Amino acid sequence: MCPAGTPAALTAAIEAGADTVYLGFRDATNARNFPGLNFSRDEFSAGVTGAHKAGRKIYVAINTYPKAGDPGPWRRAVDDAAVLGADAIIVADVGLLEYAAKTYPDLRRHLSVQASASNAESIGFFQREFGVQRVVLPRVLTVNEVRDLTRDISVETEVFAFGGMCVMAEGRCQLSSYITGRSPNLDGVCSPADAVRYEPRGDRMACTLGGYTLDVVAKDEPAGYPTLCKGRFQAKGSASYLFEEPTSLDAMALLPDLANAGVTAIKIEGRQRGRAYVSRVVSAFRAALDGANSNVDPANLDDVSEGMRGTSGAYRKVWQ
Repeated sequence: MCPAGTPAALTAAIEAGADTVYLGFRDATNARNFPGLNFSRDEFSAGVTGAHKAGRKIYVAINTYPKAGDPGPWRRAVDDAAVLGADAIIVADVGLLEYAAKTYPDLRRHLSVQASASNAESIGFFQREFGVQRVVLPRVLTVNEVRDLTRDISVETEVFAFGGMCVMAEGRCQLSSYITGRSPNLDGVCSPADAVRYEPRGDRMACTLGGYTLDVVAKDEPAGYPTLCKGRFQAKGSASYLFEEPTSLDAMALLPDLANAGVTAIKIEGRQRGRAYVSRVVSAFRAALDGANSNVDPANLDDVSEGMRGTSGAYRKVWQ
């Protein structure tokens, strides 16, 4: 499962070996609602045609929550995905899942990570009530927990293998909206680009969001994209990353373990990243999955990782 924020990235993903590409429409119905990203309906139609010609699939992320009293844009996204030939939609909101299930019963429905379903009971509810056929699991589970859960449910599981991390329970983030007035869950923007500034301060650089300083880095120190959860704050007389450090998930070395855990698909995050990132990461994971990259170098993708380094995240969690 590989990301595409633009038609160029979609082409790059397919050429690099993606089996499926996920993308969003150019509006607030998807959780990467940034200027210059996502697909018009015409671009989407052309993308579906090209992907299907190459034998690949297209999934549409309609994974934000409709605003109260205004479900129209989200329902139109479902309508257009179905009419234009999407192979599946990725949805979090129960009302939208109900609409899709009743209106397009033959359109595959996948449960977005934004729904934060991480136990058999909640996943069973979505399967029973809305015919969900796959669940994207939150990035808070160990490999063993993924294995046990996969054995306890009868829907497909999809897990993240590379890309951005999030300290919040998936789908529950409100931090960005306190500073910028725009919510990742409703507007699809976490730390919108027009609120981000990089400002020189002597021989250092300040990373700010909405006028608030989130980090100050030395000239030779990697700087992450300024999100509130990855800010560096003063506490007990020293500055540190209190919530989460700027780093990217990289589970390439764990692919055999995830396969043995029974997952159906691995997901690469990064619809806001360019086609060079997509080509590089998808190619690396394609080679690893095909066995052409048996000697996995943990630092292989550090130069395209946030903070220039990767982490196994919760997959190898030792705290309980």
